Amino acid sequence: MSIKVMIVDDSAVMREAMQQLLQPHKDIEVIGAAMDPILAMQKMQKLWPDVILLDVEMPRMDGISFLRQIMATRPTPVVICSTLTEKGADITLQALSAGAVEVICKPTSGLRDFLEQSAQDMVNAVRTAARARVKQQSASASHKPAVKLTADALVSTPTGGLINQRTTEKIVLLGTSTGGTQALESVLCELPVNSPGIAIVQHMPEKFTRSFAERLDSLCAIEVREAQDGDRLLPGRALIAPGGRHMLIKRSGAQYLVEVKDGPLVSRHRPSVDVLFRSAAVQAGRNALAVIMTGMGDDGARGLKELHEAGARTYAQDEESCVVFGMPKEAIKLGGVEQVIALDEIPSVVMSWR
Repeated sequence: MSIKVMIVDDSAVMREAMQQLLQPHKDIEVIGAAMDPILAMQKMQKLWPDVILLDVEMPRMDGISFLRQIMATRPTPVVICSTLTEKGADITLQALSAGAVEVICKPTSGLRDFLEQSAQDMVNAVRTAARARVKQQSASASHKPAVKLTADALVSTPTGGLINQRTTEKIVLLGTSTGGTQALESVLCELPVNSPGIAIVQHMPEKFTRSFAERLDSLCAIEVREAQDGDRLLPGRALIAPGGRHMLIKRSGAQYLVEVKDGPLVSRHRPSVDVLFRSAAVQAGRNALAVIMTGMGDDGARGLKELHEAGARTYAQDEESCVVFGMPKEAIKLGGVEQVIALDEIPSVVMSWR
């Protein structure tokens, strides 16, 4: 049975381009396209889609208002199509907070490049969204590489040195993807200023992570910011890996720092949860607590197992509270999970680690 898709974008050129990208895939059927949400709703009343591809800046009704209306009345997986700009990042983050499950970056120019480079990204986003468990919300609520690399590309295997040395500082690691923006907001907003230092990898495009961190910082009691190379993990501080760059844990005496660096895609992602977790297994071991959260794929599963073997506390978000139970499921299957917990249990688990 094919995935029924509705495209909502005010650009006729972009609507046509997205239809061309999806048309060759037999498991995806574009059932309609509209220049604004009002026309889209009229078409959707006749045949409701499984996934909506939604622009955010449109005439008559903006995408966020439309998204909130959908999530309050008939929750449906939505993929946001946004330009890769700082302004676009801010608006897109509002959409993710309102219930969107994926983001696809549109170019401000260069449609040919978009057609050539983004086809697989869009197809994957539609397929991921079709599997997402979206929940009703209040209307007022806020290309693949040929070889799939592992964390070996950036971090050597643990050798048993530093990991056996306890320190007074404890760190927390969170790894997430689809559905993670809302999940992280839920967790971080519950943490007090004396929480342990937290390092986070959220699969998110370049330019979006800074706006995401700034938004969370404005909502949370703890400090939340996009990580910079050499930042220290301190109590009451959460560091989010920049989009398009890996983040690793480094130990300096009894202190923990982050290293932000370029590198190849690992587990098909940059930043990669596997890279964060593997580096923490090497540098922190039993001084770390890690939670693998909602997301598609298996990024983080191997790294979590290595953390578990190094003596770290390891947890996975349960299926019921996940938007997509992919990453936690793979980590559980691999044997690296000490305990499966609900989303609303994560803050208390984090605060127990002091």
